[in-house]
Parts: sequence; C-alpha cells; structure tokens
Amino acid sequence: MHRGKLNSNFTPPWWLRNGLAMTVYTALWASKDWEKTTSHPEPNYEAVIFHGAGEVPIFGWVAIPENPKATIVGTYGITGTLENQWFLRLLGRKAFAQGYAVVLFDWRAHGKTAQLSPTLTSDGLYEGEDFVCIAAQAKAMGCPAPFWFTGFSLGGQLALWGVKAAQALEFGIRSSEFGINSPFPTPNSLIPQDIAGAAVICPSLDSNRSLSYLVKHPLGRKLEQAIAKQLKKLAWQIYEAHPGAIDPAAIEKANSIWGFDNELVIEKLGFPSVEAYYEASSGLHILPQLQKPTLIIYAANDPMFDPAIVPDLQAACDRNPQLDLLLTRYGGHVNYMSDRTCQQHFADPDPWWAWNRVLEWIDSQ
Repeated sequence: MHRGKLNSNFTPPWWLRNGLAMTVYTALWASKDWEKTTSHPEPNYEAVIFHGAGEVPIFGWVAIPENPKATIVGTYGITGTLENQWFLRLLGRKAFAQGYAVVLFDWRAHGKTAQLSPTLTSDGLYEGEDFVCIAAQAKAMGCPAPFWFTGFSLGGQLALWGVKAAQALEFGIRSSEFGINSPFPTPNSLIPQDIAGAAVICPSLDSNRSLSYLVKHPLGRKLEQAIAKQLKKLAWQIYEAHPGAIDPAAIEKANSIWGFDNELVIEKLGFPSVEAYYEASSGLHILPQLQKPTLIIYAANDPMFDPAIVPDLQAACDRNPQLDLLLTRYGGHVNYMSDRTCQQHFADPDPWWAWNRVLEWIDSQ
C-alpha cells in the first residue's frame, strides 16, 4: 500500500479524468445502468430493525450466504435511501458473491430509519456507536465476525467513527465525548476483537474547510444546493412522519447544508455553532486515534473536498501504521470508474475499481 504517496495505478476513461466530470457522469448516467455492469444478482435481503445508540431504531437489510467468512456493515453518504443508493447496493452484490454476510442500513434521519424515528444526524458522534450496535445484533442473527465497517463520502466518516466506537467498547466505556450523554451499553454478544476495522471511499474529513471550498465555485455551489434541496426534502419527510418533532419554520430556513445543521441539528446536540459541530465530528481529527486496520481510498481531484486536506490526510496516515491510504490522481468523488486497461491490469471483472480494492484489501487482512 502506498501510504501517503500519490498512486497513479487507477486510470479512468480519458474523458473522466476531470474529477467533476467523473462525479457528474456517475451520478447522472452510470447510476441508470449500473446493473448491466455486474453479473451478480441482488442478495435476498431480510429487512431488519436494529437498535442503535440511545435505542434509536435503525432500518437495515441483512443477507447471509452459505458458510460466510466475515461480515461487511455499510451505509451511504449525505443523502439517499437503501432503495436508491445503487453504489452501496453494488457493494452488497459483490461482497455477497465473494462469501461475505452483508448488512446495509439507512442511517439516522434517512430512508425508513427516518420513518421509525425523528432523531436527526450527528455526522458520526452517534452513528459510530450505531455501527457497533448493529454489528452486535447482526452477530446474534448469525452474521459472523470479523466485522468490517464501510461507507463512502459522509458515510465513510461515519464508518471511521464506528472504528473509534469499537475501540471504546474494548475498554468497556461509554461515549461521553463532547458532552453528549449517549447510553452505549456493551453489547453482550460482541467481543472487542469482533470488529476488525474499516475500509472507506472518499470519506468526508473536514466539513468546515470543504463546505467553504465548495461554495466558492459556481459549479460547487450548484452541487451544494442540490444536496441542500435533498436535505430539506428529508426534513419535511421527517416532519410528516413525526408531527411536532421538527419546527417547520426551521425547515423553511434550512436552505444550505450549513443551514440544515444550524437550524435543525446543533441545538439538540449541544453545540454553540455549526463550526464547532463540524470540528468535533471531523474525520481527520480521529485518524490518529484509530487502532484497527483502516483503508482510506481518496482521490486528489475530488471536487467535493478542499484539496488542502490531502497533505493533512497524508501526514495522518504516515504517522499511524494502522492506516492504509490509497491516494489516487484521478477518481472524482466516490465512484472510481476504471478504463479497460486498468481493469485488465488489476484483473477486475467490472469498472468499479474502488469496491474491488476494498474487497481485495479486506481479503488480505
């Protein structure tokens, strides 16, 4: 693994070398015919309601193959649902076909989890514990250890917090950082060694810097507004499912990603400002604390994140031997579609380079 060094082994089609082009193309076009790119069928998922930190109900899907060798637990990014998050479902197909039990879930305030509870997001502060609680309950259902946490974009940040929460479990302590009183009972069925680590793609690492970077550019502002529109839609869905849980006037004011967190999230979490909340939940800040094997796949040309984060990420991975950084010149945000030459070089069965590296890395641990 090229920890801290730029790796040029990933090559996309020439017309997707621009990070924004890769991001937009995969979001608008590749998402429509992704099923044609894989020969693996959808696993026969069982719908399950887990209970996360604070007994918040979390909706998920579970599929267990014959003689499973391990379990992968994953979720998606800042918006979406299990039904429409094709990139996560692609992982489910690939992992199940390779003999992994698969647990996918709608994280807090998303999808069917939002129908079950009005609890809003916390960008990892609670969701990390949710990962551990879900693993414990999945184990009781027959999903075998070791458990690997995964996610992409903001979901990648949540998975990193999952590793940190698993380490707290090792010491038998509850999460009490940042003044958050979160009941986190040690799951009886889980032992510390059951959580092996994480593998994440383009994780959000510093929301303060990245949001500021994103909105400075015209196309970036359009991307931010598209996400904000989905967040506002999400808030109205929670309001309709749980009347009285959210102030509709606050939803009306939530016209940006920052505004969503400012109007709806930070007060309930006890933070004085959005900036303080982003600082506390930063994925970059917890990297030095992670003591379980963790793979981070990150593109230097990711248009969603401030490029100034890259040197800090490299330095953090250089200092922590538990972190494997696969930093690529190309890739855009998350999807990493490879060209034919790249597929042949890696003996990949499809263009989904990042998921292929995730599964290859987990197999090697």
